[in-house]
Amino acid sequence: MAWIKTVAEDQAVGRLAEIYQNVRARNGMVPNIMQAFSLKPELVGAVANTFQVATFGGSKLTRVQEEMIATVVSSINRCHY
Repeated sequence: MAWIKTVAEDQAVGRLAEIYQNVRARNGMVPNIMQAFSLKPELVGAVANTFQVATFGGSKLTRVQEEMIATVVSSINRCHY
């Protein structure tokens, strides 16, 4: 349960619903961190795009290798994201 007000995926409408759909298509889910910005759909879109550009595709590693590095770092940091 969030401590801040958010818009759940099944309650999103308009631009927010479109952004959630795009995020889900790329990631298989809408992470809670994206939903944390849901009261400002333009911010969710900007964060999602920044995350995609900054996190994946900026190296010669495969997506699987990049995901594995992210998983290991998250585990070391005890972060469930």
